[in-house]
Amino acid sequence: MCKMLNAPAADRNKDPILSVLKSRVKSDRHGNALEISSGTGQHVVHFANALPNITWQPSEVDAHSLSSIETYRQHYRLPNVKPAIYLDASQSWENWAGIQPESCDLIVNINMMHISPLACTKGLFNGVGKILKPQGLLLTYGPYAVNGTISPQSNVDFDHSLRSRNPEWGLRDIAFLTSLGQHNGLRLEEIVEMPANNKCLLFRKDSVV
Repeated sequence: MCKMLNAPAADRNKDPILSVLKSRVKSDRHGNALEISSGTGQHVVHFANALPNITWQPSEVDAHSLSSIETYRQHYRLPNVKPAIYLDASQSWENWAGIQPESCDLIVNINMMHISPLACTKGLFNGVGKILKPQGLLLTYGPYAVNGTISPQSNVDFDHSLRSRNPEWGLRDIAFLTSLGQHNGLRLEEIVEMPANNKCLLFRKDSVV
C-alpha cells in the first residue's frame, strides 16, 4: 500500500494559503483548478474540501509524491479531486497530460520555484499563459527575492543552503517573475505577505496569448 507522506511545512501553510484562495475565488460558481507540483497531496485535499465548487487536478513529477497524492485522494474520497497526473513543468505545456488551452480558472504552485531549475519556472509561466482562461488566476507561494535583495537573514541562509545543494536552485526575484509573467500575458495583481517570511503572488491573465 502507498504511503501518505506528510510535510510539516504543508500543515503549517495550508490554512494561510486557503484564506488567500477563499477571499479571491468565487464560491457560487464552478471552476477548474490545476495544482502544479502538488507535493504530498496535503494541500489539494485541504483546498478541495473547503472549496467544493472547484474541481482540482493535482500533478507531480516525482513518483513517490504521485503515490502519496493518490493515497490522500483515496483516503478522503473527495468527489472534486481528480487522479494525479505526471507533469514536468520544465517541458512544454503540450506535454502536460493533455491539458487543453484556456481550460483552467485557477492554477496553484506552492514551494516549487526555489527547489527546481530555472527551466521549471520559465515553463510554468509559459504553460500557465496558455492553459489559464482569460481573467483566470495564478497563485504562487514561497520565499522570494525582492529587487535583488533577500531578507530576512533566515531567507538569505536558506537561499545559500539551496544553492549549495544544487546551483540551479534558489529564491527567484519577484521583478524577474513579473517580467516573465508579462511575456506570457500574466499581470502581477497582488503580493500577499504570509507567515514565516513567505509571500503569495497573484497573477491575472488579462489577455489571450
